[in-house]
Amino acid sequence: MDLTVFQVDAFTTMPFQGNPAGVVLNADGLSEHHMQQIARELNNSETAFIFNRPTDEYEIEVRFFTPTKEVPICGHATIASHYVYAKEHGIDQGIIRQKTKAGILPVEIVQEDHDLRIIMTQAAIKFGKTLDEAEIDLLVRGLRLRHDDLDRSLPIQIVSTGHSKVMVPIKSKAVLDAIRINETHLCELSALIACNGFYTFSFDTQERDVLVCGRIFAPAIGIAEDPVTGNANGPLGAYLTRCHRIKQQHDGFTFTIAQGEAMRRKGYMNVHVYSSEKEAELIKISGRACIVFKTTISM
Repeated sequence: MDLTVFQVDAFTTMPFQGNPAGVVLNADGLSEHHMQQIARELNNSETAFIFNRPTDEYEIEVRFFTPTKEVPICGHATIASHYVYAKEHGIDQGIIRQKTKAGILPVEIVQEDHDLRIIMTQAAIKFGKTLDEAEIDLLVRGLRLRHDDLDRSLPIQIVSTGHSKVMVPIKSKAVLDAIRINETHLCELSALIACNGFYTFSFDTQERDVLVCGRIFAPAIGIAEDPVTGNANGPLGAYLTRCHRIKQQHDGFTFTIAQGEAMRRKGYMNVHVYSSEKEAELIKISGRACIVFKTTISM
């Protein structure tokens, strides 16, 4: 079989910026073994595989693989895969329901600047444990930081909108940019807390109209660092709402994040948080994308 494969940079409109993802447009008939092999060969943080088997509940099924394992959902690969799907099918607006291992989630296609913006509704918000001092000590060693580099006015807590991440507030951008991880310590901590991603972020963005800059590290699933991450910034929106750092708005509060600068792959994402008077209830993320190349793999 011939597979149509795309390399897409998500959360940017410029090639070689943002977060690269592989997209296999016609994955029907592929085994898990073959999907894992393709993801390893493309060697992006995630590769999305689109299965064209619509039902009354959804239009497409999408599965996501890192170079080493399958994950339930991926933000930037969702943006990439729906950008490709919309472009290839001539869709310039509308809603596509995707089945994922995090549930059936709607993805909205809208026009922007003669191109497309992809808006992804994320899965249910779940707040996990707050790390204890022993776990924070291991975290600090894993990030090669000092304890006073952390912003302890905020909790260091696990949050999920489909794929859990640890929220790690950092006082300054200079410290954030200088992080060089110890993978062994972070993998050890991942095993202890059953969470494989550590999202370090700072409000010290030094950019107008950008609320947060961040970096994420997930060595336990083969990703030393990921450039721009929907599954980190979606939970961040819920977390900042609970911590009263952004407004609670029923009709939605939107903020912009910048990520990937330390990897020279900078990208921008909008996070949309819909809240009750007490809590965030729904998270969406949105971004642009660009196709870098299209090719064929013969299996």
